[in-house]
Amino acid sequence: MKSKIYHGDLKLDQMAAALGAFFDRGALSSNVTVDGDQAVVLISTREVRASGGQTHLGVSMRQGGDRLEVTVGDQGIFGLAGSLGASALLGLLNPWNLLGRIDDIAQDIEHLTLEDQVWAVIDKLAAEAGASQQFSERLQRLTCAYCGVANQVGSGSCQACGAPLGEVQPRACPRCGYLVFRDEPKCPKCGYKMQG
Repeated sequence: MKSKIYHGDLKLDQMAAALGAFFDRGALSSNVTVDGDQAVVLISTREVRASGGQTHLGVSMRQGGDRLEVTVGDQGIFGLAGSLGASALLGLLNPWNLLGRIDDIAQDIEHLTLEDQVWAVIDKLAAEAGASQQFSERLQRLTCAYCGVANQVGSGSCQACGAPLGEVQPRACPRCGYLVFRDEPKCPKCGYKMQG
């Protein structure tokens, strides 16, 4: 399972519906369920399909304010592996059999990249909505504990009263968007080695 956190003005129901609509085509079908601040999009091969093996993939989304966490589960590939195995066996028996399985092979190879396709669509939808894995505008401000004035994250002292802003200033992991404190050498969520 892989997770990413996006910050910005994202609507959970719109993101889930757009993701489901994109994958409800061809040999794939999708089922979208939204319940409050959580959504699940299930992507699977259709029961009646022209070619290829079976696969499925689940995507869960959870929203909290201007933060959307997206988790893509592990893809079920046993049906794809079985279909590719059958093609290989038929090819070994008689190479001319592969001509009759070209559609199956092409469909299976396309479905093996389903997780990458899902992330590409989610990244594109987030970018179109003006969201990213960097902090939202609201989180890019640090409130002074002495006078209450909002300061830019990274400032050493308050712009209004000059008081020190402290050492606990947040930053976002460039890989997954998780909140990482300055003294942490690696992201606690994905293990990315933080710079600086």
